[in-house]
Amino acid sequence: MRASTRLIWTVTVLVLAAVSEAVFPLPSNPFLPGNHNRKLGKQGGGKKGGGRRRGGAEAQTNWPGKWELFLPNSGVSAMHAILMPVINQVQFYDATIWRISQIKLPPGVPCHVVDPKINKVDCWAHSVLVDINTGVIKPLALTTDTWCSSGGLTINGTLVSTGGYGGGANTARYLAACPTCVWIEYPQALAAKRWYSTQASLPDGKFFVIGGRDALNYEYIPEEGQNNKKVYDSLLLKQTDDPDENNLYPFVWLNTDGNLFIFANNRSILLNPKNNQVIKEFPQLPGGTRNYPGSGSSALLPIQLYMNNAKVIPADVLVCGGSKQDAYNRAGKKDFEPALQDCARLSINSGKPRWKKEMMPTPRVMSDTVILPNGDVILVNGAKKGCSGWGYGKDPAFAPILYKPRGKRGLRFKELAPSGIPRMYHSIAIALPDGKVLVGGSNTNDGYRYNVEFPTELRVEKFSPPYLDPALANMRPKIVNNGAPKQIKYGKVFKVKVELNQKEVTKDNLKAHMLAPSFTTHSISMNMRMLLLGVASVNPSGGNCFEIQAAAPPNGNIAPPGYYLIFAVYKGVPSVGEWIQIV
Repeated sequence: MRASTRLIWTVTVLVLAAVSEAVFPLPSNPFLPGNHNRKLGKQGGGKKGGGRRRGGAEAQTNWPGKWELFLPNSGVSAMHAILMPVINQVQFYDATIWRISQIKLPPGVPCHVVDPKINKVDCWAHSVLVDINTGVIKPLALTTDTWCSSGGLTINGTLVSTGGYGGGANTARYLAACPTCVWIEYPQALAAKRWYSTQASLPDGKFFVIGGRDALNYEYIPEEGQNNKKVYDSLLLKQTDDPDENNLYPFVWLNTDGNLFIFANNRSILLNPKNNQVIKEFPQLPGGTRNYPGSGSSALLPIQLYMNNAKVIPADVLVCGGSKQDAYNRAGKKDFEPALQDCARLSINSGKPRWKKEMMPTPRVMSDTVILPNGDVILVNGAKKGCSGWGYGKDPAFAPILYKPRGKRGLRFKELAPSGIPRMYHSIAIALPDGKVLVGGSNTNDGYRYNVEFPTELRVEKFSPPYLDPALANMRPKIVNNGAPKQIKYGKVFKVKVELNQKEVTKDNLKAHMLAPSFTTHSISMNMRMLLLGVASVNPSGGNCFEIQAAAPPNGNIAPPGYYLIFAVYKGVPSVGEWIQIV
């Protein structure tokens, strides 16, 4: 971390010193062009087509969930993870800088030449594909360093990984979703070095990438094989860059209007990616820092859609945990401060947005936030003290926390069954098609080390959330074979056929949800997105089968084109998800 105090930080401190614990809009917006006192027009937030969405009562259970060991050794510590579409394999990769893992490259795959002058080679794999059902591991070769990189999926399901360390910092890498595909790397694709940056999908399926160490700017990822030369300065990053940084891996969410919500440190804006103008600044979130190394976590909460949608579709952002501004500096002196315990929620399309806080059962830093198939949110992994960094976190947070976005404020949290494995710095968690959560990683060491307080972790677990309570098994829908289309078009009505042995099945209690796979690393889940689809009707279809008539998302602002998992959800109990592509 840089220790020097910059002039820009000095100015920012003077501004922040006036901020109280009350949440309020900043008096002027330094990000907006022209008149700094310009007033924002009122934004609509109403629903078209009939008030508050009705829903059948959720199935009740006190089951706290269950952990199972999925893999005793993943070969590569899971620093980064994403579920690859259709093939149902998870991509794990770490960093090549250590020249070590626990799995060798397969026969016939040449070793990476690290230094040709002394014939130094690296024959270890730093990337693996893991079958989520069988656990079969396929090692893949990487040549550029992916340490602390970012990623996302293209329209056709190809993983685009950007940035990393050293020679990998300007790289764009491509891995298509097929059993025999290999990495293709372009080391000069990016204009700026991107180490600890965030990548976001745009309405047209292209990518935006922002931030990184010493990169207080953003750019647009070019087409495969091309090099980008243009960057855009970010005043937000410049003004939130403090002595411990605290603005790396910013949270970026595509709003329902096609603009980008960007949160760094404790401040946030709305950026128009078409003209690169900041169109709104939101109230500051007080209490501490939320981005790396402060490392809170965030989610764009499930987006409610209808058969006929309002012009402005509401969108809520959740930011949970983090640390005090000086936590990194203190941790370097072996002073591990308690993490933040609050979760704050912001309706970003409201005419008068305000952060609304609630308290989690325990403090958390370095947690992963995962949207579950039924629309609930789980926070898992991390610590209760310290911050991100090698050895900078203490007191593991073993128990996940369930957050119910539709619950009554103050009653939305519930602590679940704890794991027995510490998941500290460099852990991951992602939702799986069967409704479980895959949890892996944890390496708070400079390299692969085992005789330390928190060893490099290669075990991979699966967590079953409360809706997988065996007592609820008869309430679980099943999408019948070929019961959902493989591809849908924006705004069109389509059908999903499900099998469900229940009475009184209606459109009030049987829903259709779509979940975009997230790229997860460093407590940030890039491009995680859930859509609660509008349902026109639910009709009997013979035997125990029912047919859901649902409307596809209206446009790319709501759902960028590409692959999603579609789930049928009955009273909060989801089916196994099926892959569906929006075009």
